[in-house]
Amino acid sequence: MNNEQNDPLKNASKIPMIAVLLTGAFIAILNQTLLTTALPSLMADLEIDANLGQWVTTAFMLVNGVMIPITAFLIEKFTSRKLFITAMVLFGIGTLVCAIAPTFGVLITGRMIQAAGAGIAMPLMQTILLLIFPVEKRGAAMGMVGLVISFAPAIGPTLSGWLVQSYHWSILFWILLPIVILDIIAAFFVLKNVTTLRSPKLDTLSIILSSLGFGGLLFGFSNAGANGWLELTVLLPTIIGVVTLTWFILRQLKLPQPILEFRVFKYWVFTLTTIIGMIVFMSMIGAATIFPIYMQTMHNFTALESGLMLLPGAVVMGIMSPITGRIFDKIGARYLGIVGLGMIFLTTALFTNLSDSTSMTYVTVIYSFRMLGVALVMMPITTAGINVLPRHLIPHGTAMNNTMRQIAGSIGTAVLVSVMTSVALNQGEAGNIGMVDAQIKGVNTAFMVATGISFVGFVLAFFIKSKPKETVNAETYGVNSTQQKTATDHS
Repeated sequence: MNNEQNDPLKNASKIPMIAVLLTGAFIAILNQTLLTTALPSLMADLEIDANLGQWVTTAFMLVNGVMIPITAFLIEKFTSRKLFITAMVLFGIGTLVCAIAPTFGVLITGRMIQAAGAGIAMPLMQTILLLIFPVEKRGAAMGMVGLVISFAPAIGPTLSGWLVQSYHWSILFWILLPIVILDIIAAFFVLKNVTTLRSPKLDTLSIILSSLGFGGLLFGFSNAGANGWLELTVLLPTIIGVVTLTWFILRQLKLPQPILEFRVFKYWVFTLTTIIGMIVFMSMIGAATIFPIYMQTMHNFTALESGLMLLPGAVVMGIMSPITGRIFDKIGARYLGIVGLGMIFLTTALFTNLSDSTSMTYVTVIYSFRMLGVALVMMPITTAGINVLPRHLIPHGTAMNNTMRQIAGSIGTAVLVSVMTSVALNQGEAGNIGMVDAQIKGVNTAFMVATGISFVGFVLAFFIKSKPKETVNAETYGVNSTQQKTATDHS
């Protein structure tokens, strides 16, 4: 393969771009979990209850999930430089609104503005990195994305727990604001336009259907964990989500320039790797939700201590993600997927026998090995799926991949939390064991379900094809010299 032809930017100009993109992604993802341990302080200050308080996270997730599918359209409509700066300006405005918020309503408004920016920034960042690197170096590029995705959400609860002990909760937004401003200034000077503009027409109905479809599903699933699956607050948005999403998909298949291209699923490898990625994300997010509940409610650890328990696993994943990216570039995703999902399956099974005397060391060590397995799978699987798409479908592939992961995370959390709570309730009502033991039984049962989900992913990993020994040519991945020239011309 002619690397120069497939590499529209010189290595020297890539480094500042990568730094700007990863910084933006880091603070966007960090922001998702930054308020988790600060919630009690925030609730007391704004005089709200827990049901209302959890909306600082739910509202962010919903708007984020609604924006992600639309980014494929935006990437083809606007230059990558203009779109990234706009996304970060939105995020910055939202951060400022949150920092000065005098009431809960203003805080939620700020979170929604933040989420709109973050929802654009994440798929855009992945798309740009995939376009500026040739196919044989994409694993290393996506490994850096894996570092950000793994480390940012884990450091959030620990950082917020430490800061809120000494300062007002608004400090969490004030410390982000200067970083956002510096990133916007840097992006103005160093970002290049690398995407191919196709000037798609805005289909208003598709935007509405996408928002109702994905938003309804995410809202329904997020409520299911706490309220059960048969509540109106779960059934109604889920039904609306399914109906409008079906309508949205059928409409996209008829439009000459769809908002989100569902034909990416015609590529078998993309479909397989997306399903595996969803399973991994479902298992990862669900466990990260259950562990703090187990540690704090049933083990009497503080929020900071439970955050510290998750931190070594995040560090392991962060360190390994760039390494596994480079390994992927040499051997492909098959063996990484088999080993990684095997590790996830075994370590999840080891969490099915927790008790009120299980040591923090045991949980921390096993969780760290579990995250090592996630590092072996997450970005290599994602990159393998994107690599089979033609260049013009890469924005749609990254948007679809991020959207499916978001939905999988919501489903995984809802399923595992609802299993945990229902088993605990049934055991408690039976009266055979104490309340704490009943809750722990619920946690163990939830991990049994997670073990089954992980096993399905492990089996699917064997269907990933090995990387061909011969050099992969650009035509295999739908990248041709004309498309590369177009991208270079735009820069």
